[in-house]
Amino acid sequence: MQVMVASEPTPGQVNEDYAIVGQTWAAVLDGATAPPRLASGCIHDVPWLVRHLAGNLAHTLTVDPNMPLPDAVAAVITATCAAHEKTCDLTNPDSPSSTVTVLRLRNGHLDYLALADSPLLVDDGQVTVITDDRTAHLRDYSYAGVSAARNTPGGFYVASTRPDAAYHAVAGSIPVAAIRRAALLTDGASRLADYFKRLTWAELLTAIITDGPAGVIAATREIERAGGGRLDGRRRKLHDDASIILLTLRT
Repeated sequence: MQVMVASEPTPGQVNEDYAIVGQTWAAVLDGATAPPRLASGCIHDVPWLVRHLAGNLAHTLTVDPNMPLPDAVAAVITATCAAHEKTCDLTNPDSPSSTVTVLRLRNGHLDYLALADSPLLVDDGQVTVITDDRTAHLRDYSYAGVSAARNTPGGFYVASTRPDAAYHAVAGSIPVAAIRRAALLTDGASRLADYFKRLTWAELLTAIITDGPAGVIAATREIERAGGGRLDGRRRKLHDDASIILLTLRT
């Protein structure tokens, strides 16, 4: 695989995304920004959680390259919980959380997993979008409404304190022979397509290939600063952390 990566925080903030790459795999994680003074039951911030999930994921995918991805992510959540179960209340539903999207090359296939709303674009001559879009179908986007829906049937699932959430991810496998490129994005980097509606998903992938991940993030920032957003009833931030990994398998 040939790889290009960019990850940039919300201007002036700490990056709550993480992008990681191995020889046969790649993953992006997007931590859920907590409101001020939230009683999460955890002494750690969101970047702490994301770093531990990312580090445990890199370890698991490297030492056991054939583990099914839902099992791998469940093991990663378990290991991360073990790192703070003695200091934090892991029963609190507002514990820090993160998306996880993984792509892995294995035995002639691309295994994928998307837990929450960090999309994966796959180019096999046309662009296929693989995403877990349950957060786009909630009835209540107030903080209380989102909190009540987190890791529940009929709501959505994230990497936080429940390993079984991994088994609710969108997961599968694609023969690699037809795949030319793939891109993993956090939702702050997919805004040109799914929020601002300035590009189609195919055009977004073309822009990532042509301008590079950093160029697409820069273009997103320009539109954010110009106030190019739309209202759809969901809580939206002017800026968001943005991460992109572009994988080229064949040209």
